[in-house]
Amino acid sequence: MAESLGLSPQSSRQERYAELSNRWSALLGDEPNRVANMANIVAVLKEAFGWHWVGFYLVDFEKDELVLGPFQGPLACTRLFHGKGVCAAAWDKMQVQLVPDVHAFEGHVACSSKTASELVLPVVANDEVVAVLDIDSVTPDDFTPADVDGFEALMDLLANRWEVWE
Repeated sequence: MAESLGLSPQSSRQERYAELSNRWSALLGDEPNRVANMANIVAVLKEAFGWHWVGFYLVDFEKDELVLGPFQGPLACTRLFHGKGVCAAAWDKMQVQLVPDVHAFEGHVACSSKTASELVLPVVANDEVVAVLDIDSVTPDDFTPADVDGFEALMDLLANRWEVWE
């Protein structure tokens, strides 16, 4: 899996984050298309870590809901709404949601019955959430604060480039 990205299969998750944080700018290059960049981001993350589902939900400001964006994994929910689920919590609170057991998360939206834990990171540009990066694992308690830290470089890049991408 990760070998196709030049990552050692023996490397730890933190080592993979560090390696990718040095590569995000080069991987995305000068591509101005937001959808193309998001598609490549989720492909890299799925390949590097092998999670069950990795994708973006974009804020549809006109309808005031989240709509499915580029993703890798099984069929996904198309629209998500305020106050319902982990993605909405990240959107509503403008805060990372690290959920060790999705079944214990009140209001969890089960797009896949295989998902056991979830990490959702809001993409904030111009002081508002414009999207969320949603990562689902079939392993309970799969994410830690170290994972949140591992995404810092990517989230900074997304925040800084969001408005310049088409």
